[in-house]
Amino acid sequence: MKLWTLVTLCTASLLILSGCALKPTPKKDAVIDESLPMVKLTKNGTIVDANAIALEWERIEDPRVKGIFIYKINLDDPKEKQNEYYDTVENRFSTHYLDTNIKPSSKYGYYFKTYSETAESRKSDITTMTSLPPMESVSWIHSIESMPRSAKIIWRPHINQKVKGYVIQRKTLQEDSWRDIATVNGRLNAEFIDKDLKDNFTYKYRIRALTFDNLLSNPSQEVKVVTKELPKEITQITASMDLPRRIEIKWEKSDAPDFLVYRVYRSSNINGSYSMVIDTKNNSYVDLIEEDGKEYFYRVSVFDKDKLESIHSNHSALGKTLIKPNTPSMVEAKLIKGKVVLSWSNSDARVKSYNVQKRYKKSLVESSIEDFEKIKGSQFVDSEIEAGKTYYYRVFSVDANGIKSEPSIEIELNVEEAAIVNSINNAEKIPQQKSESVTEPKEDVIVPLQDFN
Repeated sequence: MKLWTLVTLCTASLLILSGCALKPTPKKDAVIDESLPMVKLTKNGTIVDANAIALEWERIEDPRVKGIFIYKINLDDPKEKQNEYYDTVENRFSTHYLDTNIKPSSKYGYYFKTYSETAESRKSDITTMTSLPPMESVSWIHSIESMPRSAKIIWRPHINQKVKGYVIQRKTLQEDSWRDIATVNGRLNAEFIDKDLKDNFTYKYRIRALTFDNLLSNPSQEVKVVTKELPKEITQITASMDLPRRIEIKWEKSDAPDFLVYRVYRSSNINGSYSMVIDTKNNSYVDLIEEDGKEYFYRVSVFDKDKLESIHSNHSALGKTLIKPNTPSMVEAKLIKGKVVLSWSNSDARVKSYNVQKRYKKSLVESSIEDFEKIKGSQFVDSEIEAGKTYYYRVFSVDANGIKSEPSIEIELNVEEAAIVNSINNAEKIPQQKSESVTEPKEDVIVPLQDFN
């Protein structure tokens, strides 16, 4: 607790001492002592620059003088004349003062008073001076146009060796004021590349030289830059709708003089997320797809040699692989002469053949599936059956491309030994006929357990 009290007292003491150390300022009711010496500037007592004014006066020998009050008038701004006191020099032996709060090409007036413990001298004569104008910028500047999303400006290095660098300023046609966008260090540096710009957009540039004492020159001449235009977008795109397990996409050729490659995009939804499929130099592409009746939307863009990509969100083409052929319709299933006879119908002109799939249990733990392919008619006879087993049959349509339809309904046949014998006996009583006519109503028919019609 004692330590905190000591710290607090010390802090308060420092604040008091700091307050006592403030510079003296003129008093409103100051006594004017005619005997106090006045400030006299030397023969070359003023030196002006664009951002600073230096003052030099003769040494004051009178020991009564404690310091000098400096008064400043901005002759270009009458409003500042209401408060003319500017600063205090606290030592009579000082003979120089530097004012860095100066604007270029501005007119200022200065006068002085010496002060003692109890009085002030008469004011000196007013000395007026004008600060130098800003330094001129570089004498030559040039722009490089049609660059991809960038602009380049070059200039002739400034001849003034006080220059330490250059401030780059930019504005667009839509903006009213210039913005500082970069500083290039080094007087002999002579180029700047602006990046991440908009495509086919106009920018204006200018530069200002920067000195070691942070004095900015006048702006340089303005230069204009138009960035490179994107490649022309692809508007004519077509996609096939009837090819087996592939979609062929075609589009118009690009007329870009620096064409590099086309990029093909694909999506399942016209307004969905498109993913890249391939880059190609051809104006067509075949998309291989392992699905029948699959739909995709396609878009195509153009890249030029600067890797600028055209707009590709405005034009899409719908493509679709060839759909499956129609599924056969099961008509009936019979047992004739101990054989299973299946019949079906199908009106699809695309169908060239049929496949029959047979499934049964070989044992309690093992099942078997057999496929019978390239059946030309609309009937199938299976003689490889055994009594006491259950068989399941499905039929598929197949077109010229090998595309297989969805399966028909599955026929379930539970073959009993008596049924086989009965079908053989009934078949012997019927006159011999061709296999296509095995649909006589006198036959014993084993119907499926489910209604497949």
